[in-house]
Amino acid sequence: MPSSRHIAIVGGGIAAITCARTLVQAGHRVTVFEKSSGLGGRMSTRSSSFGTFDHGAQYFTVRDQRFVQAIQTVPGVCRPWSANIVRVLDSHGCVAAAGLPAREPHWVANPGMNALVKAWAQPLVDAAQVELQTKVVAIEPDSLNKKQWQLRTQGDGGSSHVFGGFDAVVLGIPSPQAQVLLANTPKAAALAKKTASVTVAPCWTLMLAFPQAVQPGLTTLGPQWNVARSTHHRIAWLARESSKPGRSKVERWTIQASAAWSQEHLNDAPSRVEAKLIKAFSEVTGIRAEPAHAETHRWMYAKTEKALGQSHLWDAKAGIGVCGDWCLGHRVEDAFVSGLELALHMA
Repeated sequence: MPSSRHIAIVGGGIAAITCARTLVQAGHRVTVFEKSSGLGGRMSTRSSSFGTFDHGAQYFTVRDQRFVQAIQTVPGVCRPWSANIVRVLDSHGCVAAAGLPAREPHWVANPGMNALVKAWAQPLVDAAQVELQTKVVAIEPDSLNKKQWQLRTQGDGGSSHVFGGFDAVVLGIPSPQAQVLLANTPKAAALAKKTASVTVAPCWTLMLAFPQAVQPGLTTLGPQWNVARSTHHRIAWLARESSKPGRSKVERWTIQASAAWSQEHLNDAPSRVEAKLIKAFSEVTGIRAEPAHAETHRWMYAKTEKALGQSHLWDAKAGIGVCGDWCLGHRVEDAFVSGLELALHMA
């Protein structure tokens, strides 16, 4: 695209926002469409009266120098988290390896994981280039100019709207959602076929708060470790949110179920999932106190099991591209690299 173009970016996660900001830096105009009420995607933070929960991505690592440079554009937002991850065996809380130093630094954004994406997106928000609570349901040839695209959308209250005049469209959303849009889009059949091999597992997440731990002489409940990978058949990951830098000291835990268990119980009622995961949490940690706050969230598309195998897809003739962590893997940095390299390819 040799001259300035207007590009629609579908999605508000790190891949989509990285792509959007890079295209703007290259001189293009963008409009971002996000179906939820905030930006961040799986780099999400849930607020409660007891503090926040990073109920999506728990941390990220940095290996690509371009990611280092991008993080440095928002000084103070990201801080290292000294999380020595232990491995917990079976349902008896037995620790297989404790206090092992992390192979590489673990980073979190402050005051929540969504802060990094929000900081990068702020110039777009200030320029009124972000449409929140706007779900894209169809990509169509523009009714006024067949060489351009228009997006058919649905709002939170069921309202519909058509946005037109786009020279290109970028899908920075989970692969199953991208496939649905691509399969029903003229000239995008080839892209839909290429994404068909990608598989992504779901994840049920449980958030618990124990304010009773903030008492004189009592700083934490249960185990002395703060982060664990678990072999319990229900739980894959546990993290004490209050151990992260810049967070409230109220004892809070985020528990992420295993992919297999999440898939098996994908359509269970949230109350049933909550009860089962609380029971598993007490078995692993020994914490049997009643939580003052309990909440679940179901991620339909959480962790990539089979990646695309390349950083992005771009069909110059159709003017449609796709990006996301699922192109390369499941790490936060994978999403960043995917969005960046698509934008550089387009620009």
